[in-house]
Amino acid sequence: MMEVEYRINAPISADEFIELLRASTLGERRPIDDRACMEGMVANSNLMVSAWAGDSLVGIARSMTDFHYACYLSDLAVHRDYQKRGIGRRLQALTQSELGPRCKLILIAAPAANAYYEHIGYEHNPRCWLLDRDRYIQG
Repeated sequence: MMEVEYRINAPISADEFIELLRASTLGERRPIDDRACMEGMVANSNLMVSAWAGDSLVGIARSMTDFHYACYLSDLAVHRDYQKRGIGRRLQALTQSELGPRCKLILIAAPAANAYYEHIGYEHNPRCWLLDRDRYIQG
């Protein structure tokens, strides 16, 4: 297999992002058929750490952050042919290295990956709340 190169905020097209999500388990939980949404996800992220094998995107950690207090790691995806090689861990470590000393890394684990995060140092927090777009603030 080709050596993997890591890049910070390298340009990534919506097509490259969609193909990577399809080639990982994350495509099942992202709106990959909604092109405008996918383009917006890429265009409006302010921290993207990517892994490349030659010209092919093989991994991504896509985040929104203020760089000082909170970093929401929204998407962590590694192409299935490149999984179990430490790429996901390296993407997270590089993301963390871009953040200030008080900035926390926050994510919502995919069901199949829930057990992965504790053994690499994350602390489980049961206080997360979600409000889907088709639901509205009450009162």
